[in-house]
Amino acid sequence: MAHPSQLGFQDAASPVMEELLHFHDHTLMIIFLISTLVLYIITAMISTKLTDKYILDSQEIEIIWTILPAIILILIALPSLRILYLMDEINDPHLTIKVMGHQWYWSYEYTDYEDINFDSYMIPTKDLTPGQFRLLETDHRMVIPIESPVRVLISAEDVLHSWAIPAFGVKTDAVPGRLNQTTLIATHPGVFYGQCSEICGANHSFMPIVIEAVLLEHFENWSSLMLQDA
Repeated sequence: MAHPSQLGFQDAASPVMEELLHFHDHTLMIIFLISTLVLYIITAMISTKLTDKYILDSQEIEIIWTILPAIILILIALPSLRILYLMDEINDPHLTIKVMGHQWYWSYEYTDYEDINFDSYMIPTKDLTPGQFRLLETDHRMVIPIESPVRVLISAEDVLHSWAIPAFGVKTDAVPGRLNQTTLIATHPGVFYGQCSEICGANHSFMPIVIEAVLLEHFENWSSLMLQDA
């Protein structure tokens, strides 16, 4: 989860988020180089004879400032298109979970099991136990096995919501009457927090999302207990 004074992204918990972090660093370096070049040109124009009319009207300069931005756009577009493809690709998921947004809570249904479904509400501040996080903890967590492709089907019951987990690089709109889908793969065990990222009403800020990634054998034990309780 995020921590005080944090400037960068949360640590990646999925291959897609790792790719997004690499793309962010790649693009940031390009922006840094562009800013440095522009600053150098401005400084040179002020302090040297770079403002000579023959230099400013040079055809070579016009060719450079036309071709150079095109090359920069290609360097940004190619990796971004690759990541978009990876985010949309859903190949043979091991588990499918349907997520429904409500005002103001989430409900989860494990479609591969007959009776595993539950609602997930935020735990009020007065009911928190030591070590739990205010406005982020829920009474029921979405549990998934690690290193397994999970397909998440997302929709909403009433208004627009957005199911977002920063550590997984996932942010998908929940639209009433429409079923969107995304995929995620947890690379290591842990508890990961997110929130609704769409302004969906008065209690918009009280729709946390908690994903608990566990080993496969622990997930099987959890699913067995859920089926027994059902």
